[in-house]
Amino acid sequence: MKKTIAFMATSVLLLVLAACGSGSNTSSENNNITPEAELTIEATDYQFDQPEYHLKKGVPVKITFKSKEGNHGMLVPGLKLQLSGKSQSKTIIPQEAGEFELACSIMCGTGHSTMISKIIVEE
Repeated sequence: MKKTIAFMATSVLLLVLAACGSGSNTSSENNNITPEAELTIEATDYQFDQPEYHLKKGVPVKITFKSKEGNHGMLVPGLKLQLSGKSQSKTIIPQEAGEFELACSIMCGTGHSTMISKIIVEE
């Protein structure tokens, strides 16, 4: 019975995460575009290197993620952005102004739930 409940909960979670990834209102990835800006986000144990990061709406930006200490990843659902590993990058074009939560995407220990920051996309 417990296995069935766990399986069903996992299935629902996967469906919710898949649904969160659909749509096209905030960013697009295109490896053929030339970034006009660059942003590096570094992670150490239980924190990102800045409490907030600023981007410009409509400006292609290459975002590079570096995990300096521990095993971390980054997830920004509102921008459809997920990076992990020692160093990984992706070019996006933010299409909507606003504040987007940035969180660690890899369970990294007792401080994992407080490992958040934000990306602010300005007009």
